[in-house]
Amino acid sequence: MKHITTLNILMLCLALCACSGRKGARGDGRQAAADTLSMLIMQVQKCSRLYTAEYDVHKIVTYDDVVRLKGNVLKRDFSVRLPLGDRKIAIPIDVKLKAYIDMAGFSERNVERRGGKITIILPDPKVALTSSKVDHEGTREYVALTRSHFTDAEMAAFERQGRQAVIDAIPRMGIIETARENAARVLVPMIGQMGYRPEDITVTFRKDFNARDMGTLIDQTTVEK
Repeated sequence: MKHITTLNILMLCLALCACSGRKGARGDGRQAAADTLSMLIMQVQKCSRLYTAEYDVHKIVTYDDVVRLKGNVLKRDFSVRLPLGDRKIAIPIDVKLKAYIDMAGFSERNVERRGGKITIILPDPKVALTSSKVDHEGTREYVALTRSHFTDAEMAAFERQGRQAVIDAIPRMGIIETARENAARVLVPMIGQMGYRPEDITVTFRKDFNARDMGTLIDQTTVEK
């Protein structure tokens, strides 16, 4: 099985804050003078999910089915290609990924203040594979006369393999860093309304996530089968 990935990643970088009650946020900045921390927490908690990046990934899954005769003669392995005809297929798959940060549990533990500087420690980001779609019109298939066509079950298995290959490639896409940068673009102006200068505001995660961490950051609950 081969996976040929065309990373036509459309980095839309939505930075969309699914907030309720955003009207009047600028006016609230004056009231925040008395208690900036409680006001900050209240404003951030309004963002139940802060969607920070959207990637569209176009992937081509290829499969080459060759009939071979394998065995062992005199302790030597052999593999002979039989002239029974080949089956080949190339399946384009479009996968959509969305990165978000769940702010519902944001509290004073996520805020560090030292003098006139403030650090926002974001909750761990999540990456949701929200949809995947096979381009049936773009699928190319070659089947020799002596072989049977690919079944619906095989096609479904290829699609699953394509989705998994995209998930495995997430650590190399930079989507986590994009999520942090776009979260900062949303939060820094909000915090600036409370009297902090942009250069005194740091938005970060609790750690630098690596490939081993990605299993805990993938949210597949919204995958469309």
